Amino acid sequence: MSTAADTLPSLIAKLKPSVLAVGFYKETQNPRFGFSGTGFIVGDGNLLVTNAHVIAGATKDEAGAGSLVVYTPGASGQDSMRRLEVIEVDKAHDLALLRFEGSALPVLTLGPARAAREGQMVAFIGFPMGSSLGLSPVTHRGIVSAIASVALPSPSARQLDSRAIKTLKDGAFELLQLDATAYPGNSGGPLFDAESGAVVGVVNMVALKGTRESALSQPSGITYAIPVEHVLRLLARNEGK
Repeated sequence: MSTAADTLPSLIAKLKPSVLAVGFYKETQNPRFGFSGTGFIVGDGNLLVTNAHVIAGATKDEAGAGSLVVYTPGASGQDSMRRLEVIEVDKAHDLALLRFEGSALPVLTLGPARAAREGQMVAFIGFPMGSSLGLSPVTHRGIVSAIASVALPSPSARQLDSRAIKTLKDGAFELLQLDATAYPGNSGGPLFDAESGAVVGVVNMVALKGTRESALSQPSGITYAIPVEHVLRLLARNEGK
């Protein structure tokens, strides 16, 4: 009988082509491509999911940000960059759906809603520390250590920042706490089941820490992920676009 340890190398080879670097391209900057985060291919092969904060420069129309692009490694070192069009930004769950032109790319299989379980073996692929370590996908493995609310109640209202207060007003949702270490460049990358390869969440290194750990003077460094049901809803709302 095969185990997750036996299966994972095959899954990594299969899934890596669907995990891409997202950033901004500008002719006058050096380097021309400024890495922002990780994204992964879904839907018809021309759709990409990432975190909303990864593309914040595009949604805020920041001056000088450059063109929002996805970096696509090609055969024989012929890499390319494809311009991204923002389809929808789900700020409440820190997700974004984007579309790019050109040939379709291999898609990842999304698991069903509430697919993740505590103790489940999972892995995630992304670009930790971004281009400083080279734009080569890196995989980390761990377990889902807990499924908890995005907003951690504070013993005092003075310990709640504005983001945490807004989350509580909008309605808290569950998130996946992981027994694995992600880095800022992993934001937006897929969290997948280590046996089936189905995506069960989206790695998040900013928004969730800002809410759940707002009461801590020294954040824990725990890695979180947004459950896949929020990606499924995002895709359903934009079907046919």
